[in-house]
Amino acid sequence: MAAFLQWRRFVFFDKDTVKEPGDNGKNFVLPSGISASDSGRGHVVLGDMDGQIWLLTRSLQLTSFQAYKLRVTHLYQLKQHSILVSVGQDEQGINPLVKVWNLDKRDSGNPLCTRIFPAIPGNKPTEVSCLSVHENLNFMAIGFTDGSVVLTKGDITRDRHSKTLTLHEGTCPVTGLAFRQVGKVTNLFVATLEKVYCYTLSIKEYPKLELDTHGCALRCSSLTDPSQDSQFIVAGDECVYLYQPDERGPCFAFDGHKLLAHWHRGYLLLLIKDTKSPGKTGYGSRETSPSEKQLLTIYDLDNKFIAYSAPFDDIVDVLAEWGSFYILTRDGKVFVLQEKDTQTKLEMLFKKNLFVMAINLAKSQHLDSDGLSEIFRQYGDHLYLKGDHDGAIQQYIRTIGKLEPSYVIRKFLDAQRIHNLTAYLQALHRQSLANADHTTLLLNCYTKLKDSSKLEEFIKSSESEVHFNVEIAIKVLRQASYHSHAVFLAEKHMHHEWYLKIQLEDLKNYQEALRYIDRLPFEQAESNMKRYGKTLMHHVPEGTTLLLKGLCTDYQPKREVADRDAVAKGLANKANSEEFIPIFANNRRELKAFLEHMIEVEPFSPPGVYDTLLELRLHDWAHEQDPEKKKVLQGAALSLLRSDYTVFDKALVLCQMHNFKEGVLYLYEKGKLYQQIMHYHMQNEEYGKVVEACKRYGEQEACLWEQALGYFASKEEDCKSYISQVLQHIDQNNLMPPLLVVQTLAHNSTATLSVIKDYLINKLQRESQQIEDDERKIRQYRDETAHLRSEIQELRSSAKIFQKTKCNMCNSPLELPSVHFLCSHSFHQHCFESYAESEAECPTCTPENRKVMDMLRAQDQKRDLYDHFTRQLRSSNDGFSVVADYFGRGVFNKLTLVTDPPGSRSAGSLEADLQRDLLIHTKRNS
Repeated sequence: MAAFLQWRRFVFFDKDTVKEPGDNGKNFVLPSGISASDSGRGHVVLGDMDGQIWLLTRSLQLTSFQAYKLRVTHLYQLKQHSILVSVGQDEQGINPLVKVWNLDKRDSGNPLCTRIFPAIPGNKPTEVSCLSVHENLNFMAIGFTDGSVVLTKGDITRDRHSKTLTLHEGTCPVTGLAFRQVGKVTNLFVATLEKVYCYTLSIKEYPKLELDTHGCALRCSSLTDPSQDSQFIVAGDECVYLYQPDERGPCFAFDGHKLLAHWHRGYLLLLIKDTKSPGKTGYGSRETSPSEKQLLTIYDLDNKFIAYSAPFDDIVDVLAEWGSFYILTRDGKVFVLQEKDTQTKLEMLFKKNLFVMAINLAKSQHLDSDGLSEIFRQYGDHLYLKGDHDGAIQQYIRTIGKLEPSYVIRKFLDAQRIHNLTAYLQALHRQSLANADHTTLLLNCYTKLKDSSKLEEFIKSSESEVHFNVEIAIKVLRQASYHSHAVFLAEKHMHHEWYLKIQLEDLKNYQEALRYIDRLPFEQAESNMKRYGKTLMHHVPEGTTLLLKGLCTDYQPKREVADRDAVAKGLANKANSEEFIPIFANNRRELKAFLEHMIEVEPFSPPGVYDTLLELRLHDWAHEQDPEKKKVLQGAALSLLRSDYTVFDKALVLCQMHNFKEGVLYLYEKGKLYQQIMHYHMQNEEYGKVVEACKRYGEQEACLWEQALGYFASKEEDCKSYISQVLQHIDQNNLMPPLLVVQTLAHNSTATLSVIKDYLINKLQRESQQIEDDERKIRQYRDETAHLRSEIQELRSSAKIFQKTKCNMCNSPLELPSVHFLCSHSFHQHCFESYAESEAECPTCTPENRKVMDMLRAQDQKRDLYDHFTRQLRSSNDGFSVVADYFGRGVFNKLTLVTDPPGSRSAGSLEADLQRDLLIHTKRNS
């Protein structure tokens, strides 16, 4: 139970006297004889003793209409509808009459009265004490002085759709009624002078529950708003009680004789009779003595303070409308209490250092987070200046997200306040608002405090609770030599690079690092082996080689760190073995084992694998002294060369570097470098090998014999036998002119005439034979030419007699019509038409004639092409580009050189001219 005397008092409302509109400065005066009042829907409703109802707008415009003939006793204005319910008297006696008014509709200029009915419980006339209407217009309750409550259910604005019943009967006058609606449950609170009841109207039987044996006076009950769970307030002389539909709630010890209780926007307004004023009034009387003083107090029950308190004279009623309280006094004056804005109230609290109350007030006023954060900051600053650092840091923690962290951190950088700084940084991380610097600072705090338990708790939090930059944390821990913590953090959050860096560089735990890599997914394992492979190879060579073998063949991680999806799908994870060769620097044994494993398991390994392995085998071969082992190594090297996976140029360089003769010759032959093979034998002065190479590859490159002859001619040693073999082959294939052979051997002192005697005799004999053959052909061509000329002359000068009796096509006897040609061929006309391609050509001679014509045409084209080529070559500045262009066009393909003896050219030319003339003449005559 809270004593209000202990509550702080503030002046959160400004009191003013309501003035008349305009600038005359006169006080606004209410109509006289006010007997009832209420407010809502943007106006104040007043009833007087003359039966009039007055409507007061915010601009202080008063309008009235005659509602009753005698007087108005009660008014109830609904907040959500423009419906006004009044109780009054139209005739003398106890005959209260209820009228329902629709203020939006008019009847002869006045509001429309939609319903009139008498307020009588049973048959006994009784005065009405209180009135309440449900906002949904389906319930209306009227309380009487005899303790009865009449409930009207249905549409209260119409007679037809509603029914009336007596809900409550008793002996004590009813002093307060209030409807409560939560969800679909409707309750009616009933207060009398002695008791408090609750009826549940949403249940057909209307069950009743007695809540308390303490009642209240008239107008001393009210209903809180939904934010306070719509509790029923009963203001007794000793306490103020709050009720739920099923029980009594909190109680506040606000003593004094209550005259009025009202609830508005979280405030409880109580009008209490001043204890210094003499006399008391009855429960239902509004009469007060002329000197009566009243104390108006406004309470904030949530925040436990008094928002306003002041004495007044003769208050008739207090109404809440337009965001303010309006106080009506008996002398017709109207006072207004306007609530100060939230910022002003907070500043008042700040001046008194009442920060806790300011925070609670701000929350109840639904101040935004920025405003609350500013209050927390000021509160924290206040506590900090007082030396309460623990309390200050708690307030600063509540500003996280709004206040710049550096503002707080600077205040607690002193070593004596490191605990407070740690608490703030922890909260900053929990809200995921820490940056890298904050993480660094927090971890440094832990390390300075040597608080291993807090440090472990921080780094071992679950992944969903991690609110810091893991990489920064690892760096700080490593720098502070908390290597085990750093390793744990790196492994937990799969920062593989940091884990391996710490294990290898700080802890020197190479075996553990190797096992860790073996558990990583393929991509991570590959990248880390490239990064740390040399270090691991130096310290753990066998294990590193074994891991590399698996990584480059069919890698499968050994733990759940692996990518299970890739394994399930059967994806082949194979690294490029060539990229790991540099790791084996200074470790030839492991490198050789790795490479041999790769070419055995993966025959299609990259060429670099074969080249490196070839280099290793050649190195071993070159340094091996045992002939048997050397032979084995030689075979192993040759097998690599024959595998066709080595790069030709690299393999050739390696074989030459190690003077591996068999490999060099194999590669020369493989690359068709026949001249290189012969030069290799020449350099080693292997004369027999030189001749053998010429015999073996001379057909592919005929120039080998010429080079061999030049080589032997340059030797001063006795090479007659080799020269004879070369000359014999040159002579057989006519590879060199005799003069060039003589000139080549002229510089060799050992090559005497006897060496080339047989060659020259054979050559001269063949030349003589060729001359005789050419002269014979000349005589033959001359005879043929003379014969052809005589035939041509005969064809030109005499008639041709056709004596053929058979067709040259079908070999049948000729019959007319027939076709004859000057070439002495005759055909049936139908045979000629069937087989002849042209009417002017003999079908039998056409193929041979075409061959001759094609030869002539080709000679003309070659002659023209040669002339054009020579002209371009002479006029061009870049003769090489002209030759290259003709090569690209294939002009020099299949070039045939024909060497004719002297005199044969004119005979050939004559023969061609005769053949051309003969063909032309034959076509004309036909």
